[in-house]
Amino acid sequence: MEQNVIMTDQRKSNYFYEEAMKTLRTNIQYAGRYVRTIMFTSCMPNEGKSDLSMQIAREFGNLGKKVLLVDADIRKSALAGRYKVQRALMGLSDYLSGQVGIDSVIYKTNFENLDIIFAGPVAPNPSELLEDTAFGELMKQARNKYDYIFVDTPPIGSIIDAAIVARQCDGAVFVIQSESISYHLAQRAKEQLEKTGCKILGVVLNKVDVKRDKYYGHYYYKYYGSYGYGGKAKDGSAAAAGNDAGKSSGKRKKH
Repeated sequence: MEQNVIMTDQRKSNYFYEEAMKTLRTNIQYAGRYVRTIMFTSCMPNEGKSDLSMQIAREFGNLGKKVLLVDADIRKSALAGRYKVQRALMGLSDYLSGQVGIDSVIYKTNFENLDIIFAGPVAPNPSELLEDTAFGELMKQARNKYDYIFVDTPPIGSIIDAAIVARQCDGAVFVIQSESISYHLAQRAKEQLEKTGCKILGVVLNKVDVKRDKYYGHYYYKYYGSYGYGGKAKDGSAAAAGNDAGKSSGKRKKH
């Protein structure tokens, strides 16, 4: 039986952010015919990967693609709360622990063409659950039903869960918060992901203050114009950085 959930996006409209999402969407579209299951990860918590994974899922849904978003952060997910979900939910941890079947954790959202699997209750053994064959079976079935699958994972720089999920994905996108992550930490996280064999599609430099940063400010104002924008771009801007994941965009902060 189809399950429905109402999600409320309280994020304010931001021209720079929306243009960056379109750029990221296009880069993913041209990443290859067989790149359809894509994970989002970061070096550390609070870099904005969960919001980006949701927004890019919505972008593809708006194109008419059938999309599934999987919240695989079963340690510390805030997705349901952030989008003001008011109903009781079954989630990924419920399925992986054998409590329910796949159909019981897939919800149809009020966003166009977007279904979602929430993380579910916090599990005491997340890595073991994700390594179970049940996760691979879920991803296999999802590939047969959806055009694109986006997976929001925990930060790969702090725990192993994202590396486990990467084995089931065609590609990965790194999210790095501007001026918060050192070059060496980003390199270590990149190397950890490379060991899984998952193709790194590129890097998103997030929370860029385009009013203050001369390079990105020049880029956005030259090519997109200000369009009466008056708030701080740091509140939501994201710069989609090609597909050269070997380089850390923006300024490097030393630790």
